[in-house]
Amino acid sequence: MHRLLRYLTVTVLLTIGWLIPTESVATAQDSRLLTVQQAGVLRVCTTGDYPPYTVRENDRYVGVDITLAADLAAALHVTPQWIPTTWGTLMDDFAAQCDIGVGGISDTAARRRIADFSVPTSVDGKTPVTRRADGDAYSTVAQINQPGVRVIVNRGGTNEAFARANFPAAELTLWPDNMTIYDQIELGNADVFVTDSVEGRYRQRTHPTLQVLHPDQPFDSFTKAYLLPRGDALFNTVVNLWLETQIRSGRTEQLVREWIG
Repeated sequence: MHRLLRYLTVTVLLTIGWLIPTESVATAQDSRLLTVQQAGVLRVCTTGDYPPYTVRENDRYVGVDITLAADLAAALHVTPQWIPTTWGTLMDDFAAQCDIGVGGISDTAARRRIADFSVPTSVDGKTPVTRRADGDAYSTVAQINQPGVRVIVNRGGTNEAFARANFPAAELTLWPDNMTIYDQIELGNADVFVTDSVEGRYRQRTHPTLQVLHPDQPFDSFTKAYLLPRGDALFNTVVNLWLETQIRSGRTEQLVREWIG
C-alpha cells in the first residue's frame, strides 16, 4: 500500500504537469498532501454520532469511515487526529481545522461552496423510523406532514433541512443528541424520525422495538462522500485514487455489512 501511494503521488504530479501550466505546478509544494506528511498528522473532522459511519465511544472513535480514514492515514505514513464537530458546525470546523471530513456526510451544494467532495462512497436516501407498533402509519410524506404528528430530528444537518422542507404542518422537535434520538421514539415522546436509510437499518439492531420503513425506496436520493480541501488537486486526487481502490476491492461494502448485517 505504501508503494502504491508513492506511485499515485508521482502519477498525479505528472498528470498535473500535463494538464495545467508549468507555473501552476509550483503550487503543488503547498498541497495538503505535503503539509500532512510533513506534520505527520491527518486531521479528520467527524461528528461521532452517526453509526455505522462514525461513533464516539468513551473518547474512542469507531465506524466504517473511521476505519477507512485510519487506513488512509497509515497509507500516508501519518497518524489520524480526530477533530470533534457537530452537524451544525461541520463546515466551519472543517475549513478552520481539518484536512478531511468523514462520517456519512451528504454531498450538497451548500457544502460545496466551502469544500470539495471525494468520489462517492455510497448512495442513500431519507426514510422514516417509527415504532413497530405503529405499522405503516408514517410511511409517506403526506402521512407525516399532519398536525399532531410529532417529528423529531437532530439539529444542524440534512435531516433537519429535509424535515423543515417537507413537514411544515407537523410538530417538529429539534433534538441535540443524535445518539439518543431513537430512545425518544421508543419512550413515546416522538412518533417518527426521518433519516438516512443506512442509519435506520443499523438502529433496528440496537432498538428492536423500532422499524425503518421502505429503506430500499427512500423519499429522495443523494451521495455520501468525504470532505476535501477546496481546489487542492494533488491531495484530492491522491485521496480519490486511494478511496477508489477501497471501493472497487469491496472493502467499504464489507465494513458496512459488518455493522448493519
